Amino acid sequence: MSSIIWYLYEFARKAWVEGFFNAKSELDIVEKPDRFRDFPDVVKENCIGCGACTLACPSPLAIKLIRDKDEDKEGLTYPEIDNRACIRCGFCAEVCPSKPKTIYCGENHLIEEPFNIVPSKRKYMIDDFLCIKCKECMNICQVNAIGEKDNKFYVDDGKCISCGDCLNVCPVKGAMKGIFLNNLEEQKSSIKFIVNKLEKYIESMEQELFNLPDKKILKLELPLLNFHDEIIEKISDEEIAFEVVENTINRLKINIILWDYDKCNQCKLCVDECPTGAIKVDSQSNTVKRNAEKCLRCSICYQTCPFGVVKYFVAKFFLEKDENYAFDSIIKITVKASQLAQWREY
Repeated sequence: MSSIIWYLYEFARKAWVEGFFNAKSELDIVEKPDRFRDFPDVVKENCIGCGACTLACPSPLAIKLIRDKDEDKEGLTYPEIDNRACIRCGFCAEVCPSKPKTIYCGENHLIEEPFNIVPSKRKYMIDDFLCIKCKECMNICQVNAIGEKDNKFYVDDGKCISCGDCLNVCPVKGAMKGIFLNNLEEQKSSIKFIVNKLEKYIESMEQELFNLPDKKILKLELPLLNFHDEIIEKISDEEIAFEVVENTINRLKINIILWDYDKCNQCKLCVDECPTGAIKVDSQSNTVKRNAEKCLRCSICYQTCPFGVVKYFVAKFFLEKDENYAFDSIIKITVKASQLAQWREY
């Protein structure tokens, strides 16, 4: 009897009565969280099918990629969210790289801003192969973003403020790299463009190179302004465009292959030796032709030819920077017979 009275007493307590009548249903708890983001909304037309959201999701079975069925063409690929497993952390929306976003969530009230994120066009990296471990970058860094581990130096992206001091103080060109994060494909296209243009320019000096005395150097100059319009068409930001071109030219060395067809006796030794099939016999003219697009500039044809048809040169480049306007700079070029060519004389 006493136990029944005790239970009635417990149920009659004010705290229990208030808790009972103010309790939320399970649906209320799911739909009105005050700590987490909303369930993700998916705009499937924006999805690029990369799968980043599925890798970032910490909850098993909460998200998966599916593909629509379409008899006429490949169906849309996009993420499907299972609300029963989703914990509304918002990681999927954070990592989604598509523009515009494929996944949207509400505000995450758990995230506070203990620090400011510094937007940057660059990512700084250390090339361990070129680094001489002088520690100049480490000493000048204002925020201690450069560390050392296992006798290798690295840049902590979480601390780096992208001031560029490390890049300016590094005594070895290329050891500290400031890589532009945007338009990587456009940068590649610009590099390929400038390299092809420089090679074609040197090849246009064919007669001067054929007449170049042994162990002499041919010096050439070319205004960078000649390429301005094409480069800016690929990369609209002049600062990025010039730095990409400058880095390319100052580190560039090109092997130049030239053919003196007047000396060719059609022995076809080079055709069999070429590792990429770049040298073929033209059936119509019965002459040997080299496909510059396939050619590796490896010099095997030069070493094989017994008649001196193939000429082999090495070109090096340096950009003499104009202080007033970057694209008024001059490309300095030196071309000479390769050491292989000099060795062949003996």
